[in-house]
Amino acid sequence: MIQIDALPAFSDNYIWLLQDVTTQTCAVVDPGDAAPVEAWLAAHPGWRLATILVTHHHQDHVGGVARLKQTSGARVLGPAGERIPAIDQALQGGDQVQVLGLDFEVIEVPGHTLGHIAYYHADTDAPLLFCGDTLFAGGCGRLFEGTPAQMHASLGRLAALPGATGVYCAHEYTLGNLRFARAVEPGNAELAARFDEVAAWREQGRISLPSTIALERATNPFLRTSESSVKKAADERNGGPTASPAEVFAVIRQWKDKF
Repeated sequence: MIQIDALPAFSDNYIWLLQDVTTQTCAVVDPGDAAPVEAWLAAHPGWRLATILVTHHHQDHVGGVARLKQTSGARVLGPAGERIPAIDQALQGGDQVQVLGLDFEVIEVPGHTLGHIAYYHADTDAPLLFCGDTLFAGGCGRLFEGTPAQMHASLGRLAALPGATGVYCAHEYTLGNLRFARAVEPGNAELAARFDEVAAWREQGRISLPSTIALERATNPFLRTSESSVKKAADERNGGPTASPAEVFAVIRQWKDKF
């Protein structure tokens, strides 16, 4: 049985910790800082870090990789198209990897960075998605390297996953993302309810993750670019009609950058 916990890092990052309680073996996703992982291992004697998964090359996702590999001997998996420290296995879209006995498919999701990948575990009961900074709860990553068309296509790949898929993104951005989403879709009742729920959680110091693909489809404007309500907001922001869902995405992503 695999247990998943979030190790907070920096001001708003999460390092996802996967634990096989039977073998006392664990894996981490995007350890931008080695210290939270080392602290967890020190507090759990007998556990071994076996695998480090990396989604993209930004420092807040890879800063702790080399040290953790040196101290634990863990294998490092990451995108083939990016410079990842201490990498052992370079991955491309369609590759399959096994982590703690679970099979993961690698999905290419360029946009935030050009070589960004996500890890998807298909399961009839509880599918899992570790998506780095591509899909956020209520939002999506900034376009540092890719184009709006690339990011729109990447989000479309993730939105097509089963609705029950758990979305494990890398930052606690949810409340701010939902505040923007309400500006795009003020009439979305499910979005309004989600905002209130997350606001209450954050007041209590509770993490807002994981989300699900179904919840994102219902409340995340970047997955709703074909909805008339989102297109209307984009048209108004654009000062004229948008020609396609990809153009709607480009308009609202630019809007979010300045929100």
